Amino acid sequence: MALLLRNDHPFFEAYFAAGLIGAAPVPLNWHGKPDEILFVLQDCRARVLVAHADLVRPLIGRLPADLKVRVVATPQDIAAAYRIAPADCIVPQDTLEWSSWIESFEPRKESPVEAPAAMMYTSGTTGKPKGVRRPATSLAHREKSAYYADIAKLSGFAPGVRAVVVGPMYHGAPLAWATGWARTNSFIVLQARFDAEDLLRLIDKHRITNLLLVPIMFTRLLKLPEHVRRSYDLSSLRHVTHGAAPCPRSVKEQMIDWWGPVIYEQYGSLEIGLVTCANSEEWLSHPGTVGRPLSGVELKILDDNGEEVPVGETGQIYSRIADQPDFAYEGLPDARAEVVRDGFVTAGDVGYLDADGFLYLCDRKKDVVISGGVNIYPAEIEACILTLDGVRDVAVFGIPDEEYGESLAAAVELDRSVALSAEDIRAHVRANLAAFKTPRLVEFLDEIPRLESGKILKRELRKTYWAETGRSI
Repeated sequence: MALLLRNDHPFFEAYFAAGLIGAAPVPLNWHGKPDEILFVLQDCRARVLVAHADLVRPLIGRLPADLKVRVVATPQDIAAAYRIAPADCIVPQDTLEWSSWIESFEPRKESPVEAPAAMMYTSGTTGKPKGVRRPATSLAHREKSAYYADIAKLSGFAPGVRAVVVGPMYHGAPLAWATGWARTNSFIVLQARFDAEDLLRLIDKHRITNLLLVPIMFTRLLKLPEHVRRSYDLSSLRHVTHGAAPCPRSVKEQMIDWWGPVIYEQYGSLEIGLVTCANSEEWLSHPGTVGRPLSGVELKILDDNGEEVPVGETGQIYSRIADQPDFAYEGLPDARAEVVRDGFVTAGDVGYLDADGFLYLCDRKKDVVISGGVNIYPAEIEACILTLDGVRDVAVFGIPDEEYGESLAAAVELDRSVALSAEDIRAHVRANLAAFKTPRLVEFLDEIPRLESGKILKRELRKTYWAETGRSI
């Protein structure tokens, strides 16, 4: 059952209903163009599509004839957030409306079957998205597993939670947290689209206890004027989780100072599952860490030859989780083999372990810039530039260089509060980091392209510069 839905109540209805009858729910990235959505529908062999009205309209006439379609009227809050024309929010003629269709049935009396795991698709930033299929994990297995007990505790899944779902539920973490909260009968608010001040308003109004955010959201919250930040009561917050991208140290420190020691950092991925966690106290004693492994998780840091590196040395991060069912890429066994070494799986991240067993991320392996034979980690430079007043967002990436192979470029989004030049950006980096980490090129963009998961679309930024070189980006 494919779900082409934004954060709306019918998402939960369709998601859990699919599991009750033994169908795998497949949340679709609704930012995709029709061809991209049609590819996933065909790849996952969807039998049913549940979609918002405005999202299904571009697909009408192109959907497979045997695909059953049920349409949800696009609600007003989502229409306002995304500036959708009122006419596009109405269920199209000759389609079945979701709510009235459900109400036409008697309540189901059959016992539920064991629910399959959701089939999630990778973001597809380096090619076509890949479907990640994983066997279901039985309730009995979860109840006796120390790993799943850690997840529940460290993710804040418990009765009495009052939460806001901020990120889109077609991404793995927002989906896991939203459904985890739902399974514990939590009070859940769905934010149509992330807005920093609106999130503060929702926390204050609903006495929110739990959130899942990404670092760019922290940055946007911290950019709010001081009088705005102080005008909302946030004392109800108890458990704020973040992950998905490296968080600049200065940003994390400011958030803990503002919200208190309620912030938990986690690391994992769609393929490997949840690997590490650090609470605020652990992070403050090990600044920059993403935590220690959860129960039953094994970690290895390997060099390019597959050999383990000593403590403190950087390499590619591999992990193995005893209680996590194995995964497969739908129809792509060779692609899976590329991310596995001796039973350990990598998400393509580079990092290191300290003497206390805490893990630190440096960057994505594919984002590392090799200039003159030296590895440069853009995440460190991005964190530096974000500390400069007037910078709203930034992405650092490699561009062709005849002498060094690659050199650094920075795309910068300003908040217009301070007038900044390219040299101001470079001078700030030179003053805080080694000179070779200074971007050779600085360009200003109206908006840095990001997925709503927080990941920067660096492929989009790089392709202009690499298009004529014949080299991979």
